[in-house]
Amino acid sequence: MLNTPLKKTSVEDDDHVGASVETPLREDAFALSNEEKILRIAHHFKVIMETLGLDLTDDSLSGTPMRVAKMYVNEVFSGLDPKNKPEATLFENKFKYNQMIVEKDITFFSHCEHHFVPIYGKAHVAYISSGKVIGLSKINRIVQYYAKRPQVQERLTMQVGKQLMEDLQTEDVAVVIDANHLCVSSRGVGDVNSKTGTAFFSGKFNDDITKHEFLNYINAQ
Repeated sequence: MLNTPLKKTSVEDDDHVGASVETPLREDAFALSNEEKILRIAHHFKVIMETLGLDLTDDSLSGTPMRVAKMYVNEVFSGLDPKNKPEATLFENKFKYNQMIVEKDITFFSHCEHHFVPIYGKAHVAYISSGKVIGLSKINRIVQYYAKRPQVQERLTMQVGKQLMEDLQTEDVAVVIDANHLCVSSRGVGDVNSKTGTAFFSGKFNDDITKHEFLNYINAQ
């Protein structure tokens, strides 16, 4: 479990594409408890810091391995655990509202799975009810759940879209994500101005008129 061989990589691996809609997890991903994971990560992160030459007897650094381990398991990668998946409570569409419902500017933080540095940005989501509606906060929670795992933006966009289709029992879903990648801005090419955009359109949102209406919504001030 601890001796997974590392694959040789090259500079070209910076130009990445997500291999699957599903986050790549081993079958034994949940064999350890969260407490066991925290202790194991803290140990290995301590080794990393010592390898870098840092003095862990310093008051500022001595608690860092445990802080990082708790942050990884309980916060920034908590979306790996299916127990944290938000439950979607649906309500009858009593108003018979048949136009798109748009939730825009959903702020999220994620981490690039290739360098484990932050991705941050905004997600814009829309759906057309097939008879049911969902509480608006649940849409935010779905975005946050999938963002809180090592990600590539393409996969994140598709995971949110497919989950909303399943929860809302509708084919008519749209997701657009605009994000900043620190693997681009804080290292490598060092471009602090570029953003990455991805989109997921299904059902009626594949129609150009409906798609443009949605895009006009999210671009409106």
